[in-house]
Amino acid sequence: MSDMDDKKKQDNSLNIELTADVAEGSYANLAIISHSSAEFILDFVSIMPGMPKAKVKSRIIMTPNHAKRLLKALNENVSKYEKTFGEISEHEQVPPYQMFSPAGEA
Repeated sequence: MSDMDDKKKQDNSLNIELTADVAEGSYANLAIISHSSAEFILDFVSIMPGMPKAKVKSRIIMTPNHAKRLLKALNENVSKYEKTFGEISEHEQVPPYQMFSPAGEA
């Protein structure tokens, strides 16, 4: 390999830093997606049973091009997941969220 090839590889590399607080992650069980002509907005929400409010945990704003690339990457990864673990059910029976505590019985 020539010095020029080594230089090209170095130029194409990207060093990504993952800080401890970001590495911890945020749990979301709902994604709300909206868009304009210039951008897609993805709001990730955590809904907790018995809680009257839900908070947006993270908002990601991206260009339409990057949104399409994300869609492609998600499709590829879901396919890989399903090959390993089996098909993901889209109609999984999840109990409905109760936004208020149930009334007690006497």
